[in-house]
Amino acid sequence: MSIALFTLGGTIAMGGVDPGAQGVVTRLTGEDLTAAVPGLAEIGLPLDVRDAHAVPSADLTYRQLLDVVDTASRAVTAGATGVIVTQGTDTLEETAFLADLVWPHDAPLVFTGAMRNPTLPGADGPANLLAAARVTAAPSTRGLGVLVAVNDEIHAARWVRKTHSTSTGTFSSPNAGPVGHVIEGRVRVLARPERRVPLPRVDTGRLDATRVALHTATLDDDALLLGGVADACHGLVVAGFGVGHVRPALAPVLGALAERMPVVLTSRTGAGSVLRHTYGAIGSETDLRRRGLVDGGLLDPYKAKVLLRLLLAAGVDRDGVVAAFADHG
Repeated sequence: MSIALFTLGGTIAMGGVDPGAQGVVTRLTGEDLTAAVPGLAEIGLPLDVRDAHAVPSADLTYRQLLDVVDTASRAVTAGATGVIVTQGTDTLEETAFLADLVWPHDAPLVFTGAMRNPTLPGADGPANLLAAARVTAAPSTRGLGVLVAVNDEIHAARWVRKTHSTSTGTFSSPNAGPVGHVIEGRVRVLARPERRVPLPRVDTGRLDATRVALHTATLDDDALLLGGVADACHGLVVAGFGVGHVRPALAPVLGALAERMPVVLTSRTGAGSVLRHTYGAIGSETDLRRRGLVDGGLLDPYKAKVLLRLLLAAGVDRDGVVAAFADHG
C-alpha cells in the first residue's frame, strides 16, 4: 500500500530565485518537497512521487487536470490508498471541484498547496503536505470525495473558497465550514457531505471546443460585454448582486441569451444561495428564472462555470443542466 503524490508546481514548489524574472520560480521536484517534510515516515505508508506538471496554477487547463485525475484513478485501482495533488493556490478551489465532479472512488483525493514559498520564514508547504498525507492515509476520509487539506483543516472541494490573497488561512468553506481538522497529528472528521454521482466522462477534444462565459454584475452595468456571447460561447454564468439580481436593463438581454444557451444564475457575494421567489421586480431572481435562467443554488460563480462546461462538453441537454445544478447547487 502507498500514497500517490502528483506535483503540479505552484508556490509550494517555488524554491529558487530567477534574477531575470525578479522573483521566485518553480524549481522543486516532488522528491525535494517530501524531503523537506519531517514526520512523513510516521504516516506508515510510502509516497509514490510523480512530477506531473511544473506550471503556475493560473496556467493549468481542464485537460491537464482530467489527465491527472485519470492517472490518479489508475493508481488507486492498482492499490494506492489515496492520492495527493500539490499545486498553486490561485485556482485550487476550481481544480479540486473539477476533480470532485468526476472522481469515482471511495479512496480520498486530497489537494494541497502553500501561500508562503520555501524561501520565506514560516513557509506553510511542509505542514500542509504532511496534513494532506495524514488525511489521505486516514480510514475516516474514505467516501468523502475530493478534499482540500490546508492549515490543519479539511475542506470539501464542493464548498472551499480562497478568501484572501496572502493569508495562510485563506481557504475556508463559508457555507459549510471545514469537514474536519488535523489535531496533534490525528485526523478528526466532523461532517460527512453527501457524495454525488460522478459526471459522465468528457471527451477532451469536445471539452477544448466548449466555451462558457462568466459575467459579473456591477454598479451601472450595461449589456455591451454580452453582445457577442451567443456567437462565441455555449453557455453563460451570471454572478448577480446579492441573492441573484441584475439591473433591469440586463434582464431581457439575459432572457434572450437563455433562449439560445444555458444561462446559470449565481451570487457574486462569495457565500449564500441565490433565491428563487422572494423578490419580484424586473431583474430579480424571480424575474430571471421566469426568463429561463438556471438556478445555481449555493454554487459560487467559479464552480458553476466548471460544472456547466463539463456538462456541455459531455453533451448534456438543458433539462440535464437544470437537474445537475439542482443536485450540485
